[in-house]
Amino acid sequence: MPEMTTLGWFHTAMGVIALLSGAYTLYKHKEITLQRRSGQLYLVTTLITATTALAIYQHGEFGPGHALAVMTLGALALGTLAATTGLFGTWARYVRAISYSATLLFHSVPAVTDGLLRLPVGDPVLSSIQDPVLLMCYAALLVLFLGGITLQFRWIHRQQQ
Repeated sequence: MPEMTTLGWFHTAMGVIALLSGAYTLYKHKEITLQRRSGQLYLVTTLITATTALAIYQHGEFGPGHALAVMTLGALALGTLAATTGLFGTWARYVRAISYSATLLFHSVPAVTDGLLRLPVGDPVLSSIQDPVLLMCYAALLVLFLGGITLQFRWIHRQQQ
C-alpha cells in the first residue's frame, strides 16, 4: 500500500469519527436524524469523508473507493431530501433510514479493506485485495446492514402506530 498523505490522514480521521458517531447514534437513538447532535456529527463527517475520498488517487484513476464516495453522496442527498421535504410522504422515515444507514455500509467497506491491508503496520493481516477473507468481510457487512435496516424499519413502524 502507498504511504498515506496528509489528505489521506484527514480523510481517515473524519471516517473514523463518522463510523463511531454513526454507530453510537444507531445504538442510542435507533435512527440517524438531523435533529440529534450525534446524527448531525455523523452526517457532516460522512460528507467530508466522501468528498475527500474523491480527491485521493492512490492508483492514478477512478476506483472502487471513488464509486463508494459517489454512492455515499447520493445516499446522503436522498436521505436529506426525505428528511427535509414532503416528497416521500409517509415513507420519508424509511427512505431516510435506508439512505443514511447505507452510508454506514459504504464507509465500512473501505474501512475494513484499508484496515486489513494496512494494519498492523509492517505486517498487515492481508497482503492482497483479492484475498477471500475480504469477500467474507463484505458479506458480513451486508448481513449486518440488512439486519440493522430490518430492525430500524420495525422500530419506525412501531413508532408510527
